[in-house]
Amino acid sequence: MKISERLKDKRILIWGYGREGKSTERFIKNFCRVKSLDIFEGKADEIDESLYDYIIKSPGINVEPYSEKYTSQTELFLEEFSSQTVGITGTKGKSTTSTMTYRVLLSCLNENVLLVGNIGLPCLDYYDKVNKDTVIVYEMSCHQLNHNKFSPHIAVFLNLYEDHLDYYKTKENYFGTKKNITAHQSENDYFFYGDNVPFIETAAHKKMISFNKPMRFDMKLKGAHNQFNATFVYTICTEIFGCEGEKVKKAIEDFNGLTHRMEYVGSVGGIEFYNDSISTIPEATIVAINSIQNVKTVIIGGMDRHIHYDILVEFIKNHAEYNYILSYESGKRIYEQVSSLSYCLYENDLVSSVKKAKEITPEGCACLFSPAAASYGYFKNFEERGDAYKAAVLEF
Repeated sequence: MKISERLKDKRILIWGYGREGKSTERFIKNFCRVKSLDIFEGKADEIDESLYDYIIKSPGINVEPYSEKYTSQTELFLEEFSSQTVGITGTKGKSTTSTMTYRVLLSCLNENVLLVGNIGLPCLDYYDKVNKDTVIVYEMSCHQLNHNKFSPHIAVFLNLYEDHLDYYKTKENYFGTKKNITAHQSENDYFFYGDNVPFIETAAHKKMISFNKPMRFDMKLKGAHNQFNATFVYTICTEIFGCEGEKVKKAIEDFNGLTHRMEYVGSVGGIEFYNDSISTIPEATIVAINSIQNVKTVIIGGMDRHIHYDILVEFIKNHAEYNYILSYESGKRIYEQVSSLSYCLYENDLVSSVKKAKEITPEGCACLFSPAAASYGYFKNFEERGDAYKAAVLEF
């Protein structure tokens, strides 16, 4: 059903007035004829649901029980355009994989291709750019998938690790939101998933891609995880869209990657600095360490969301060839378990961590910032955190 038909003559409340809430307001004013439109930024118990037919909720708002009147941009968009959408989710790698898919399809198809969702502008900002031939690549966060009743035609679930426990409390609840990317697919749809994703009941055609057996590409991006991400892209573009293999391979190998994802900052004082601010879980940090050959110092730490750090603590104990500089709340929790190790240090913040890294990292080696933690409480987001790291590195 078209969104304009769904909302026609309805009483609408937009709950949340950030970037997506403002986008929803613009869309409704430009494309829909509604009976009434209100904006709200308060708490759930302050809403009189009887006054509205639909409550369009911003993704970051957590509410239980979830009323039948609640919906979202993502749900409305997929109801109209699911047959044209490649939806990509996962704990890690979804931004890189989404952008790579978009770039490859742009180079291989003579059709209109859009990149929307968690990585860029809200999906409804592109509404008037979608025609019947448009391919939509949609990066989908757990919050955007939460309670969603529609799934994309091509669904990608890269991986699942413990994350966002401050919001979802358990890994099982977190997984419950992510699995909506395929839960509502039909036998005419496709589901591609990584080998650590738990079983999901789905009617779609399924294909598993193994992290340990990816295709090999001569990529500009470092790390086994990017070979894994690229395997998804190659498989989807060749098998579903019919793109020519060599052209896909070339587009993948030409892809330069995204900022804040093992981004090379530069060489200062003979030390190479890398920015991996996107890392918010321990598994991502371990992958990053293993991907940079000459790394000697690793800066870790951020907001403590009470995820388990056992795997990272064990890695630190078993890899004394690196210096570890730990900071902030999560870094303090890790440091409590490794403080007896001479190669582990604690610093209060990012600037002092970078200063210490410049003192202890030998010339010819690399320093990696891969925090294994969220940025919130200290920085607005991971982008601001990464920019702060780069500024500290480049300050002479």
